[in-house]
Amino acid sequence: MIDQFATKATYGQVFAVAQFRAVFAGRLLGVMSDTLRSVALAVLVFDQTGSPLLTAMTMTIGFLPQAAGGLFLAAMADRFSPRTLITTGYALQCAVGLLLAFGHLPVAPSLLLVAAVACLTPVTTGATARVLAAVLTGDTYVLGRSLSYIVAVSAQMVGMAAGGTLVVWLGVERTMLVTAGAHLLASVISRLFLSHTDVVRASGSAVAGGSTVEGRSAVEGGSIVRKTLQGNAALVAAPGVLKLIMVQCLPAAYLAAAGSLLIPYSAQRGFNPTETGILLAATSVGMLIGDVVIGRAFTPATRERLVLPLLLVMGTPSITLVLDLPYPAVTAAYVVTGMGSAYLLGLQRRFLEALPSHLQGQGFALLNTTTMSIQGVGPLVFGVFAEFLPVGLAIALTGVSSVTTTLLLRDVARPRK
Repeated sequence: MIDQFATKATYGQVFAVAQFRAVFAGRLLGVMSDTLRSVALAVLVFDQTGSPLLTAMTMTIGFLPQAAGGLFLAAMADRFSPRTLITTGYALQCAVGLLLAFGHLPVAPSLLLVAAVACLTPVTTGATARVLAAVLTGDTYVLGRSLSYIVAVSAQMVGMAAGGTLVVWLGVERTMLVTAGAHLLASVISRLFLSHTDVVRASGSAVAGGSTVEGRSAVEGGSIVRKTLQGNAALVAAPGVLKLIMVQCLPAAYLAAAGSLLIPYSAQRGFNPTETGILLAATSVGMLIGDVVIGRAFTPATRERLVLPLLLVMGTPSITLVLDLPYPAVTAAYVVTGMGSAYLLGLQRRFLEALPSHLQGQGFALLNTTTMSIQGVGPLVFGVFAEFLPVGLAIALTGVSSVTTTLLLRDVARPRK
């Protein structure tokens, strides 16, 4: 396994795997739809309330509720067919889009609906991670995880840049209908092209997939809730897992907080809608550049050595927003911040190897749950700061917090000797 990870792979080798292409397409459609929905709701809430705090909450309403799914349902990721879980997840998102499009719901019920379906996101994330770990090996797995991340940020980039324009052209309800159609297509792709014979795990062992086995594995050894709690406890106790989760999710929380304040920051600075749209996409552009360059140009060992420097690159630029920088400099700061997120490439192998094999899906679900939960808390905390401080200063505080956290976790960020 070590030799496999030491051999550098190519993105072409990853795309040669048919099931990866299905996961890639579904994720592209799903994340873009989620982002469009968030932007539409955020614009609506800011227009109605003018509150930076409520706008930040709206941009991240799908994050914090994932804690409930990760804490009580994540064992499903290892006990049901990944294809079933992924297909069902996209179908439920489609249903939410249709309700938002045709239900004419007030803001509060709309946000609650988005929050409710977000509870199942850790389950589908864990199922997706199981597919990648099953069909990709060695450095192709690392690059596959990178591509999965790249497609997510690319879809976010498109969603952020186009979201405001679509809302103006179509209105909130019709924008929601667009998201429903994209989620439906993602569900169909997953159903048609993911494997019919997925492995289903029960009580720590692997068994053949199928409807009969799925139903039995879901009840053997206790309820899903109890198995989830037991599995989470085992993961936290596993050597290195908790620290690796923290170094992956805490910097992401500060990044999310900085992004969630961009709409009120742009309003405070007097940026026009086009400039605001570009700013909203700037971090995602940086993420795309960073992942492609680091993933393509450097060996696996070098990527692991770059984790700490890239974490510092990720946190430092936001600090400069304490000054009233010209628009191009603000955009550049967000692009460079996004590039630093490529540090995650250097942690993929270590995290996969740290997970107990029978809890692999739940381990990735726990990572996603922690990341999304903290990303939900981060914008709330810094949104409160922005209620009382200049928004630029609140954004600068996200950078200070990121750099401080990086220094505290520097031993975890450094590669193993």
